[in-house]
Amino acid sequence: MKSTGKHILMAVSNDLVTDQRVDRSCRALTEAGYRVTLVGRQLDDTTPLERPYRTRRLRLLFRRKVWFYAELNIRLFFWMMTHKADLIYANDTDTLAACYLAARLRRKPLLFDAHELFPEVPELVDRPRVRRVWQRLEDRLLPRIGKRVRGTAVTVTQSIADHYSQRYGMEMGVVRNVPDRPEPHEDKSVVKPASPKMLLYQGAVNAGRCVDRLIDAMVFLPDCQLVVAGDGDLRQELEGRAAAVAWHERIVFKGRMTPGQLHELTPQASLGLVLMENLGLNYYYSLPNRVGDFVQAGVPVLASDFPELRRVVDAYRVGRIVDVDELDSASLAEVVRQTLQQWEEMPVAERSNRFAHAAEDLSWDNDKKVLLQRVGTIICE
Repeated sequence: MKSTGKHILMAVSNDLVTDQRVDRSCRALTEAGYRVTLVGRQLDDTTPLERPYRTRRLRLLFRRKVWFYAELNIRLFFWMMTHKADLIYANDTDTLAACYLAARLRRKPLLFDAHELFPEVPELVDRPRVRRVWQRLEDRLLPRIGKRVRGTAVTVTQSIADHYSQRYGMEMGVVRNVPDRPEPHEDKSVVKPASPKMLLYQGAVNAGRCVDRLIDAMVFLPDCQLVVAGDGDLRQELEGRAAAVAWHERIVFKGRMTPGQLHELTPQASLGLVLMENLGLNYYYSLPNRVGDFVQAGVPVLASDFPELRRVVDAYRVGRIVDVDELDSASLAEVVRQTLQQWEEMPVAERSNRFAHAAEDLSWDNDKKVLLQRVGTIICE
């Protein structure tokens, strides 16, 4: 559905640089004819942006905890109250208060995009009081979308959509966190060295992502290199842990990388790592964007036994599912070794066929249609 140049104000709590889902959403809306302004936060080391849509980053006094979220939502609210908008778009629960209030007072439609099950994120599992605050915020505002304020909602997996449906009776569209299809002429063949074989983790370096377990397992994988592409709360601690082991030369922390840099790095991997501990429903119901990145790059995955991950891996046979809680360092290394051997011995035609079918489904070309339909319906009512 083509728009008539209507203006969408979209809010997010990060600095815009590495959030591929938000960038894809903004590009899809822009290509459909909407005028999009994306607003987030400004960091001291923020990378300059060149995007086909407008961006604005707010410099905040506070960086963490309650004061950050309070300041962010206050600033977002006043910013959205003073800028032209035909639709207000809230990415995640941490921008919902500002976006909901601005949409209601301005009598504008609201779209809520839940990238995760926010009250269930691992950072809140051991903080019950803070967790209750976010849960009460959702309990108060989400049932009002479509009632007190004209609106709609989407989320990233069917499991999360089912959760919200059971809790609030709200129907959410599923817009998975999957990448664009490569251009037809793009050559994805990459010459990978026989040794060391790259084991790639990409994403946030936070609690429950098993990076610590992978560091310890590397002692049993002398022909492999562990590459960690991402930043997060535990990065410095885990870099110190890696530096202290005798096999530290085979562990590389790349830090935060742009989508373009990841696009170059991912096809070089021999195995993509999507291992997570079950630290709450947010992880358990997730389908991390790196799954789609690995599939589009033709890289097999080693993933935790969670519903959405199993659904993809079993449907297309593009990797292996494991229960990380049952594996020590040696047994994890053995699983990695067996998985690498399985894919090295697989006929090229069989391997290509599996990834071709998976890539056709796990494509933003499919999922952006759901987003555009939701936006088109609510903005034109």
